[in-house]
Amino acid sequence: MEQKKKALGRGLEELFSTEVLDFDTFENNVIESASESDIKEIPVSEIRPNPYQPRKSFNEDALKELSESIKNYGVFQPIIVKKSIKGYDLIAGERRLRASKLAGLEKIPAIVKEFTDEEMREISLLENLQRENLTAIELAWAYKGIIDNLDIRQEDLAQKIGKSRAHVTNILGLLNLPDSVQKMVLDSEISMGHARVLSKMDNPDEVKHLASRIVNENLSVHDIENISREEEIKKRVPVTRRNTPSDYSNVENQMKEILGTKVKIDGKKINIYFENVNDLNRILEIMNMEIK
Repeated sequence: MEQKKKALGRGLEELFSTEVLDFDTFENNVIESASESDIKEIPVSEIRPNPYQPRKSFNEDALKELSESIKNYGVFQPIIVKKSIKGYDLIAGERRLRASKLAGLEKIPAIVKEFTDEEMREISLLENLQRENLTAIELAWAYKGIIDNLDIRQEDLAQKIGKSRAHVTNILGLLNLPDSVQKMVLDSEISMGHARVLSKMDNPDEVKHLASRIVNENLSVHDIENISREEEIKKRVPVTRRNTPSDYSNVENQMKEILGTKVKIDGKKINIYFENVNDLNRILEIMNMEIK
């Protein structure tokens, strides 16, 4: 652990050791601690975008506005890069890099630091959490990346980003959506509110069908809540027969809400789904169970 702390450097170590994640503090520490030899004018053509960047799209109007500012006043704050075999890998400052290219700059001021691939991934995820708004899916991948890379629980992440555990759970639940529906969220065809309702449905085909209806019929979140509720009622109370003790959909739904994960009752068995060890520990805590 001590060896890793030394490798992280003052800025990154402080970022991950604080109770609340603050990318601005990290970036300011890197800039303040940079020596003259750390800051270089680097050709933009030699800088490769961060491969761990969760953001897939950028606000074009905001980039143009930043580009005009750079044309008139230059780049106020250097980007952060690491030396690679061919050129440089971007660590932080993708908006500034993109805007500089748009402004026609051939070189950009950059601070050269040494970071591992894992650290690059963590920095990129954290930068995006506190920069422009990510789409709900990008945010879900960012949350999952931080939980997996830092080996923390959903509750820990919620505390560090100043959100509720329910918020983190709901966002991560979007990753259970079919890939085609995730892309619709990514492309802003359907909203976070729509996606949250869809993520609580079990049948992937029904989810895809309803997602298409949202786009084609311009359905509101309230509309699909009603539709999903009606579909659930149909499942619970089939017209052809009366409910029997084997119909546990209501119990499944209530347990799903409490545990924040998929629950399936099959015969006399209860199946509770979890993503990883951290997620399992989270569920056990909710159930007030301590495994020795």
